[in-house]
Amino acid sequence: MRFLFCAILLLLAAGPALAMNGDGCGAGKCNDCHSMSLTEAKDLLQAGVDQVNSVDFSELPGLFVVEVEKQGQKFPIYVDFSKQYVISGNIIRLKDKQNITQQRKAELNRVDLSRIPLDDALLLGSAKASKKVVVFTDPECPYCKKLHPELQEVVKRDPDIAFLIKLFPLKMHPNAYQVSQSIVCAKSMAMLESSFAGKTIPPPACKTGVVDQTLALVEDLGIRSTPTLVLPDGLVLPGYKQADQLLQILGSKVAAEAPAK
Repeated sequence: MRFLFCAILLLLAAGPALAMNGDGCGAGKCNDCHSMSLTEAKDLLQAGVDQVNSVDFSELPGLFVVEVEKQGQKFPIYVDFSKQYVISGNIIRLKDKQNITQQRKAELNRVDLSRIPLDDALLLGSAKASKKVVVFTDPECPYCKKLHPELQEVVKRDPDIAFLIKLFPLKMHPNAYQVSQSIVCAKSMAMLESSFAGKTIPPPACKTGVVDQTLALVEDLGIRSTPTLVLPDGLVLPGYKQADQLLQILGSKVAAEAPAK
């Protein structure tokens, strides 16, 4: 099967590829027959991206993974060995359902945690926990509401993990900005949970620029949605996650000791 796959690719490719190895790909790995330089990648993609940073072989056979930048965001795209097709989208590894595209994008866009002010953050868990995760949340975001009990479950099961919650109101939620200011002024987890429960939140009890500073920060960091988690190593994980997933991602002993399902 590998020989057939590689042979088809060679036949589709331009003439020079056919002359690379008299024995063909069947004599070794497909990667032995194919290469693409940074200059080639730039020529192929041209104005489609702002910058090309690196080229490597993808985990998926028959593809190069090209790490690019566009409008300040780094992400991977894929080019087939014939260099005739570009694939932009998610590649899922079937054996463990891992989104390897999203994982690589997260690795490319790690955040320097020292850039995130935490004085205004709400603490969920123990201040003594050795693993602290920053969570950007919107008090009117339904997925943030869904995530919150999962965070509570994590700290309940593993006290060595804590979450530092920062308010990031999205423009699509018209009341979220004022509610976020109220929560920041009161520094109240109960008020955040009341908002998640759909209760009316009183007006801000102070004047604060913290929420505006957070909005400027997330723009600079390339964080666009809520909820978004920033792990202790700077890895950025957008979206809802279950408690079991978070425990596993954070290398919790609780997850390691959990019975296999």
